[in-house]
Amino acid sequence: MTHDCQDLIRLFAACFAADFNTRLVGGGAEPIYLPADADDPMHRIIFTQDYYRSALHEIAHWCVAGAARRQQVDFGYWYAPDGRSADQQHAFEQVEVKPQALEWLFCAAAGHPFRVSLDNLSGEATDPTPFKTRVVEQVHAYLHHGIPERPARFIDALLMHYRPQATLQAADFSLDHL
Repeated sequence: MTHDCQDLIRLFAACFAADFNTRLVGGGAEPIYLPADADDPMHRIIFTQDYYRSALHEIAHWCVAGAARRQQVDFGYWYAPDGRSADQQHAFEQVEVKPQALEWLFCAAAGHPFRVSLDNLSGEATDPTPFKTRVVEQVHAYLHHGIPERPARFIDALLMHYRPQATLQAADFSLDHL
């Protein structure tokens, strides 16, 4: 199966351009979310280079962000680059659970591999198991209690495009699958 970022751009536009005035844009040196401004009347989710997973990850952040956050550059989130201390890494992981759970659901819907990203290769070493466990628990919570409307809409589009006969099953999301 081919995973082309242009497919994600088209699917995202079909799902959200009209209702949320937002488009997905590839080719960024770094990922960033830019709200509409005087230079561009649309909100933009810019993903790194042409990396499929970067696009899915940034879409997941957009899906978590509420209306007020979607009016701020990068949703107004704090971010410390690679090289974080253990405390900074813990803070990073706290805000990454929901986006990474959604990213995993997006990857599963598209039939694309997923792995949890700690995004701290040169930082202080921490045990990844608690974070991975929280991501698994969040995926199960979404599947059990319902996926919010925006990510559910995108998951449906991904399933229809990549795996039209498939459904997402809780049994497919466990620590063993990471």
